[in-house]
Amino acid sequence: MQTIDAPEENSIAQTGSVTAKTSRGTVHCITIIGQIEGHMELPQQNKTTKYEHLIPQITAVEQAEDIDGMLILLNTVGGDVEAGLAIAELIAGMEKPTVSLVLGGGHSIGVPLAVAAKKSFIAESAAMTIHPVRMNGTIIAVPQAFEYLAKIQERIVDFITSHSKISADTLKNLMRETGQLTADIGTVISGQQAVESGLIDEVGTLKDALAALYDMIQKPQA
Repeated sequence: MQTIDAPEENSIAQTGSVTAKTSRGTVHCITIIGQIEGHMELPQQNKTTKYEHLIPQITAVEQAEDIDGMLILLNTVGGDVEAGLAIAELIAGMEKPTVSLVLGGGHSIGVPLAVAAKKSFIAESAAMTIHPVRMNGTIIAVPQAFEYLAKIQERIVDFITSHSKISADTLKNLMRETGQLTADIGTVISGQQAVESGLIDEVGTLKDALAALYDMIQKPQA
């Protein structure tokens, strides 16, 4: 297998990306790990994925004539909602084949990222945490603040349900569960449960995700 330069960036250490060329096609792989960083920089000890790195990279992949598809590997605790949704919308809007694989965890805003690809996989040992939107810092306790949170929540629910097979009612029930998390409301689901709920397409490994991606590349959908 031969590797070629990734679009706009040739540093696995900086971006966790690599482009691999095989006889079946050329695939660009991105990783979304740790906490998704938005407009505010997180402390240096935090493992983060910076949206300003991923957005131009994904855009370049979509335009690159020598890249046939993209694999997204996820092991994230979540993070900035708007940054996560921006990346998810970009992935969902790609014409090229895309496949996601949740490894370890695809928590919080990682859920929209997992379902944004045209086909999604989750490792059998992985988990996903589904909970309502939360805010840090000072909150002005007025009706407008709670309405704003509700609108953000609805945006997330709409995105997830439009890119997966889970129903809005099932998703909201998972978000409101009170008996699982010690310091929060929400639900932790296993890989198999994620598939059974319709959130993720299949339980699988890297081999399965790559096989599906190469199949999409070689047999384009009408």
